[in-house]
Amino acid sequence: MTPRPALGARLSPRHALAEPQRVWIGFGGQADQGWLRLLRPGFRHCFAALHDEQGWTVVEPLSGRLLVTRPGVPAAFDLPGFYRRAGLTIRGPFTPGPARGRWLPPLTPYSCVAVCRGLLGAGAPFAITPHGLDRALRGAQENRNKVVDMLKSVL
Repeated sequence: MTPRPALGARLSPRHALAEPQRVWIGFGGQADQGWLRLLRPGFRHCFAALHDEQGWTVVEPLSGRLLVTRPGVPAAFDLPGFYRRAGLTIRGPFTPGPARGRWLPPLTPYSCVAVCRGLLGAGAPFAITPHGLDRALRGAQENRNKVVDMLKSVL
C-alpha cells in the first residue's frame, strides 16, 4: 500500500513550471443588477490583471460567466495605469501565494471577490465584498511599503 501524500502536497507539475506572475486587482463597476446597489459605489465589482513574461491576462468574473482574455497589447504596456486613467481603483502588484490544500471547501459564495482571492493565493486576505477586499489589500500594501522604507533607511 503506497502512503498518501500530505494535504497540499499534491501539486501538479504545471505549478512548478509556471512563470513568475504579478497580480493587480481592479475595482469599479456600475449597478447593472438591482442587488449590486447595496454595495458601495465604485466597489461593486473587482477583477484581476496578471502580468508575466508573455504579457497580460485579464480575469473578469461576470454574472454567470468567467471571462479570461489576453489583451492585444505589448508585454511592456502599462495596463494598471490605463485602468487608473479610466477611473478605476487598482491595487498591486502582488505576487501570488502558493497553492494550498484544504480539508473542507471554502464556505464563501462564488463571486468576483472569491475569484480575485483565489488568484492571489494562500496569503489572500479574507473579504466578502469588493470594498472589503480593497481595504484589506490597501492595508497590506501600506504595511509592505513601511517595511521597505524601514529597510532602505537601515541600509
